[in-house]
Amino acid sequence: MPKAKITDEEALAFHLDPTPGKWEINATVPMTTQRDLSLAYSPGVAVPCEAIAANPETAYDYTNKGNLVAVISNGTAVLGLGNLGALGSKPVMEGKSVLFKRFADVNSIDIELDTEDPDKFIEAVRLMGPTFGGINLEDIKAPECFIIEQKLKEEMDIPVFHDDQHGTAVICAAGLINALHISGKKIEDVRIVLNGAGAAGIACIELLKRMGARHENCTVCDTKGVIYQGRTEGMNQWKSAHAITTELRTLEEAMEGADVFLGVSVKGAVTQEMVAKMADNPVIFAMANPDPEITPEEAHEVRVDAIVATGRSDYPNQVNNVLGFPYLFRGALDIHARAINDEMKIACAHALAGLAREDVPDEVALAYGKSLTFGRDYIIPTPFDPRLIHRIPPAVAKAGMDTGAARRPIIDMEAYEIGLKGRMDPTASILRGLNARARSAQSRMIFAEGDDPRVLRAAVNYQRSGFGKALVVGRSEDVKQKLEEAGLSDAVRELEIVNAANTLHFDVYKEFLYKRLQRKGFDRKDVHRLVGRDRHVFSALMLAHGHGDGLVTGATRKSAHVLDQINHVFDADSSHGAAGVTALLHKGRIVLIGDTLVHEWPDENDLANIAERAAGVARHMGLDPRVAFVSFSTFGYPVSERAEKMHLAPAVLDKRGVNFEYEGEMTVDVALNAAAQQAYPFQRLTGPANILIVPARHSASISVKLMQEMGGATVVGPILSGVDKSIQICSTTSTANDVLNMAVLAACNIG
Repeated sequence: MPKAKITDEEALAFHLDPTPGKWEINATVPMTTQRDLSLAYSPGVAVPCEAIAANPETAYDYTNKGNLVAVISNGTAVLGLGNLGALGSKPVMEGKSVLFKRFADVNSIDIELDTEDPDKFIEAVRLMGPTFGGINLEDIKAPECFIIEQKLKEEMDIPVFHDDQHGTAVICAAGLINALHISGKKIEDVRIVLNGAGAAGIACIELLKRMGARHENCTVCDTKGVIYQGRTEGMNQWKSAHAITTELRTLEEAMEGADVFLGVSVKGAVTQEMVAKMADNPVIFAMANPDPEITPEEAHEVRVDAIVATGRSDYPNQVNNVLGFPYLFRGALDIHARAINDEMKIACAHALAGLAREDVPDEVALAYGKSLTFGRDYIIPTPFDPRLIHRIPPAVAKAGMDTGAARRPIIDMEAYEIGLKGRMDPTASILRGLNARARSAQSRMIFAEGDDPRVLRAAVNYQRSGFGKALVVGRSEDVKQKLEEAGLSDAVRELEIVNAANTLHFDVYKEFLYKRLQRKGFDRKDVHRLVGRDRHVFSALMLAHGHGDGLVTGATRKSAHVLDQINHVFDADSSHGAAGVTALLHKGRIVLIGDTLVHEWPDENDLANIAERAAGVARHMGLDPRVAFVSFSTFGYPVSERAEKMHLAPAVLDKRGVNFEYEGEMTVDVALNAAAQQAYPFQRLTGPANILIVPARHSASISVKLMQEMGGATVVGPILSGVDKSIQICSTTSTANDVLNMAVLAACNIG
């Protein structure tokens, strides 16, 4: 599978649009009326202030302290880029804040301190302590990071966690637990070689020793070779703690007979010769970024029995810190922890290891486009496993409670787990799953409107994201010019440009189309013009003949016109069961609305067809369909001729015996609100509807655009369903990203 390509221009644009940076602050309370303001600020705010002053613990009740983490750096060791300074580190810290929110619903603020003086840094962080529930230190160079973390742990009564050290250590430990399980070895018996005695490396070896690895069995190496008793060159107190009595002096010597290699060093540090000399079933964690000490391919060439992990997402067994720090802090915050201790880290590692040994849910396998089963290529859970949020924090919280780190222990752990399940936004995982499926499919995607800059950017992104091959319909010179104007001149050679003038299939396309249209008033000249001049028709013909796997169009013409042109080639109309379904993503909810594209004024049978199509789309997106036929009336009241078909449509589905939930007619609030549904105990939906079938296309369009413009919903669609081939039609207001999303849907064959 091709690796995704990200250009500098794309990275900068991502951080610039729609607003500079990667996060913003929103109020969680109403701020509409004078009364709201009086409660939020003066005079109402005085009451919680006095309560906290009298009892500091209530700060966790009346403020956001209990779910707020500071991501703090001085920028002295930014990624693999070195000392970029405090301001240069800000994009990374913002990114860390986003990851906290995305994976564990932890709010965080990035803080960049402009000092390389450890004492000044420590004092600044200590003074900010009352604001936060935890401190995440990031990208601070060694040895200062050791000094800073240790001192802050001593002086602060909230968790202080240096992720570069302990985050890596926890995930490494989780992977090693399972690797040793597979190889039939015990941690107290294995010989471990660590290459890289910086912050992460030292933390890894210290945690493994806490878990049972013997000091004398652990050989630590740095750029000067083995760290041994009596060595003076390049030493410090943290390295000295791991010096052993040995005759070994080089990494190559240390690797002979070793059971485990841990690398947090540099590309190429490990050779195939070293791997060949390791013990049976060697475990190799080559975690250098962006390129590992040795690649899995290189290791397996000489040792088929090796279990290999890296820090990269394009190889199996990714040692990814995002599996650790969000959930460690989630568990720690929820018990109002005084610290994140070793027991909590070890509990996190064991919980991660245990999760990897369980059956992988279908939605995870579907998202990654492959079967994931515990074994040599799956020893660590994937970052997008939805179980992480409700499996890891409880283990961390329990360890914190057992070791006295909790200020407020969790009484009902079962209720806590249920609450964790409800914290996460399902939309993110669904979209991630679609992207993963698209990468797995590797579809050749036809972009019909190669004269539009938005479409060209989407085509470039489609290919550079590793989704597959982008086929652009347009004139070569025109495409080249527009790519250059868009700052994508380097993409000219990447795209395949196709049009009627250079295709070898022109006559075949014409003959095919003539047979379809000859009894519909089209002669051969008409057909010739359609094939040669209409890009929608031409693109559809490419798709019909297997010269592409999917088609995305509609960015430059109204959807009705585009659909008419496509119908020359395919049966994409209401009489053949086609329907349009639009997905609305808003505040963690996904609601599908149909029909937004095909049926102008459907009757009850059409509405039933639309419901079936929408249910199919929902299942493709990983949703369990719950259909509501919506109107201005609920179960016959008020009586109206306009609502009658919405009342009859469920009866049509009754006769068909479909295998999804449906009900109606009902108002939208009853359909989407579980509390409102309780007033109708006879109704058949087991929860809020996620599919709304509306009376007509105009009401569908109004609903979607109102939610988009006033509610701020993200719109995906309309998704064309019920056509023999995968075709998606964009809106004329689509952005380049919208076009890309439609291409992803087409690649997944959602319709």
